[in-house]
Amino acid sequence: MLLEIKQYGDHVLREECARVEKVELEHNTLAVNMLETMYAAQGIGLAAPQVGLGIQLVVIDIPEDEEPAEKITVNGEQKDMRSIMPLVFINPELEPYGKEELCTEGCLSVRDIRSQVARPSRVRAKLYKLDGKVLEIDCGGLLARCLQHECDHLRGVLFTDRISSAAKVTLAKRLKRMLNLGT
Repeated sequence: MLLEIKQYGDHVLREECARVEKVELEHNTLAVNMLETMYAAQGIGLAAPQVGLGIQLVVIDIPEDEEPAEKITVNGEQKDMRSIMPLVFINPELEPYGKEELCTEGCLSVRDIRSQVARPSRVRAKLYKLDGKVLEIDCGGLLARCLQHECDHLRGVLFTDRISSAAKVTLAKRLKRMLNLGT
């Protein structure tokens, strides 16, 4: 089932999300619906607040053609990134590290706006899957960026909060228009 993706200006996008204390059947259904919604919108990540729910649940699926050769460490073993996709998790613990890199980002909740964002190049993450398994991941590349972007949503942070002052000035009118239109 496709879900409505909340847009820039919706209060839920600015709220701190609650931890998922106990995984229920509804969380599995939500994850399936979030994946379907993300695919339909041609995204690679979606967090629960983007569909109106203030809980710490994220889905990510980076297509192979986006980053085919990315190797990551999963629970101490070298793996192909595709081996863990799609990635569905709750209550993430992230430790970004490494040199900051600029890369263009966009967001399904901030339609038609893309801008350069500086983020650490690597991430160590502890991700709790819905089946109770824990993934400890060390990664770089697009997965590291996507993890940081989606987990920002769980703290009420949008990528537009992380852009340079000059970019904020450039985008100010478009963002204000989005607020006024409620889109």
